[in-house]
Amino acid sequence: MPMSSSRFFLVLCLGIVLTNTALAAPKRHITDWLSLDSEKTKQWSTHLRADERYVDISPTQSGEVDKRILVLMERPSSAYDTALSQILAVFGNKNIRSTFEVVRVGKDLPFIETTLKKAETDDIDMVYALGSSTVANVYKLYKNGTLPVVSVCAKDPVLLGQMSGYETGSQNNFAFTSLNAPAETLFKYLLSLKPDLKNVAVLYAEQNTSSVQTQYKPMIDPAQKMGVSIIGVGVKDRTQAAEELRTLIPAAIAQMKESDPTLQNSVFWITGSTSVFQEIALINSYTKNIPVLSAVTDVVQPGLDSAVLSIGIGFDTNAHLAAIYGLDILSGRPAGELPVGLVSPPDIAINFLKARQINMKIPFDFFEISNFIYDQNGQPVRMSGEKVMVKK
Repeated sequence: MPMSSSRFFLVLCLGIVLTNTALAAPKRHITDWLSLDSEKTKQWSTHLRADERYVDISPTQSGEVDKRILVLMERPSSAYDTALSQILAVFGNKNIRSTFEVVRVGKDLPFIETTLKKAETDDIDMVYALGSSTVANVYKLYKNGTLPVVSVCAKDPVLLGQMSGYETGSQNNFAFTSLNAPAETLFKYLLSLKPDLKNVAVLYAEQNTSSVQTQYKPMIDPAQKMGVSIIGVGVKDRTQAAEELRTLIPAAIAQMKESDPTLQNSVFWITGSTSVFQEIALINSYTKNIPVLSAVTDVVQPGLDSAVLSIGIGFDTNAHLAAIYGLDILSGRPAGELPVGLVSPPDIAINFLKARQINMKIPFDFFEISNFIYDQNGQPVRMSGEKVMVKK
């Protein structure tokens, strides 16, 4: 589909991959804030500078470099590791000879501003901003700047007020992609799973404002129209998420029982708040047979420490689109012409071991379109749309 469309459709062909393990990709540990997928980045070499806020990435094979790219990220995150690995894989597969200067900028606005100004004089060609917080800060400081900026692993820019709509570009130096699937789309899937759905308890971190604005609040209005109650389960201090969840989840279950005594028509929904979804084992220990679903495909994992199902945009899928946007820009297209990059249909991940444990039926059409599937033993049988055959 032409890139002028705001929808990015991935056609995932089924192949066969033989593996002896559960496809846990080996990591290249660069520093305490960055690890990369070894397989996806085998065409790239890395160098940690004396100032450990900087990592340089360059092609393994020697030769002239065509493009120089700056990557800004706030903090360590497995999501950012996944995203950057995917971007490097796309650039490598397209034989785009580039260098990447990756900088951990934190929330230091003067440092971000200085880094961007220096990039202009250092002949940087483009900037990738990883994460909603970093995108917001770069947008605040550098809207209408000289260098094109592409957002990665960031929430919906329209809901965050950075864009007025989805179909037109920013008309400035930013090109946005989105990690969000529309709330109306999510409810269509939820009602397919639970036609008599009564309650959705949404787990989020209050300090994660982007998740609140794009993954919690947008669910309230469509839920009301469908007669479904949204129960907000907000962690106030994300450093104390586990402790708070031990109180919040039982309270949410008690509230669910008021309208759904058997809890047969209630679900928990985990947003993209890392401090919350990393507590999936704890969440499962309290929810028992209530399905735990997520907007993050990475929360569906091998074994039982997993959500039963996720409906959302995977970090690697979003990064693939951001990589394509970047290539488009490096080829000469103005960043401001690109509409918001939305992935459609959303990625779906299923763990059938977890589904069997909680006695949940998965509609066959979910199975047909799922990108990630773990079988009744919790082992991967489809990853990123590709069949997996596990060697015995």
